[in-house]
Amino acid sequence: MEVLWMADNHPYFRRKTPEEYLRDIGESKRGKLKLYIGAAPGVGKSYKMLQEAHDLRSEGNDVVIAFIEAHKRKDTEALIKDLEIIPLKEIIYKGKSFYEVDVDAIIQRKPDFVIVDELAHTNIPGSNHPKRYMDVEEILEAGIDVMSAMNIQHIESVNDIVQQITGIVVRERVPDTFLQKANELQLIDVTPEALRKRLAEGKIYSSNKIEQSLRNFFTTTNLAALRELALREIANEVDEKIEQTSGKLLDGPIGIHEKILVCVHYGPTAEKLIRRGWRMANRLKAELYILNVTSENPEHFSLEKKRKIEQWQELAKQFHASFILEQQNNRKPSDVIIEVAKRHFITQILLGQSARTRWEEIKKGSIVNTIMRKTSNIDIHIVADGRSVQ
Repeated sequence: MEVLWMADNHPYFRRKTPEEYLRDIGESKRGKLKLYIGAAPGVGKSYKMLQEAHDLRSEGNDVVIAFIEAHKRKDTEALIKDLEIIPLKEIIYKGKSFYEVDVDAIIQRKPDFVIVDELAHTNIPGSNHPKRYMDVEEILEAGIDVMSAMNIQHIESVNDIVQQITGIVVRERVPDTFLQKANELQLIDVTPEALRKRLAEGKIYSSNKIEQSLRNFFTTTNLAALRELALREIANEVDEKIEQTSGKLLDGPIGIHEKILVCVHYGPTAEKLIRRGWRMANRLKAELYILNVTSENPEHFSLEKKRKIEQWQELAKQFHASFILEQQNNRKPSDVIIEVAKRHFITQILLGQSARTRWEEIKKGSIVNTIMRKTSNIDIHIVADGRSVQ
């Protein structure tokens, strides 16, 4: 028999406060959101979503469609036919009829799952909300699970990147805060070559749009860049969710998304370390952090140290890195590095060659050994400075 000893203040055993119970009850009433993300139209988001809707229904769940656009794709249309569709709500605007998702009818019908496609859509004036993702938010608050889909170019934070890649301004967007509320994200991935073939075969757009699309948006270069962007964004979202839900119970980073910490001191190798860290971060598409641990109060720095800090901050700005100035406050430098690494879920640490002699390391301890002993899942890199070993 195995016995596991755990501290009585471990999160698994700690009693919940009344506020936490109320929060958990509120969260349990809220519906769950599943998002299907793709790099471009035609990757198969709607088809996959409908397949899973049929699977849910076969398991005895009540599944309905509030809105989905088949784009005259026969395979998609075939999957829609067997599912109940809640009629769209007619809205008269400037003497013309428009049709939007009927949020009130969905909430009154109260199915287990509802499909609401094209999240970034802007609703016509007179609708419950200005944007469709806001409609979804109201449905979720009513305790109904929602399945939806969107392309990477509709995420607010990547709007400028998409414009640089494709030359197209995407005007209908969804805020990143909404994506962060999703309970599940599923990336629907297709290679650029397969997607172009699908387009050429008429499986995405009508024949009169094929040639123009192949020459403009659906170029191999554009699709490869958008695919890379989609993979990176989903990885970032998953990494953040794991950190928020599980990270506090773990002794080290998860490692899905690389994060590099460069530790600098007032020596000739500091800038060399920062540049080495940037090259690693650039190669790994990782976040970069630059840390300086000081025993002094920053307000009492000499003019020379203040200038050095300014140089490091300028390099950090140039390399899109985060600069951290951390005061020791009676802590060992190694303990400060460990605390910062755990706080930011660092996966790799860069250190300069130790200035301590062998005898000093015996008396005071090796910073590297201490970090290795007190952390897990963190790689440590020692960058030589050309000095001879004492």
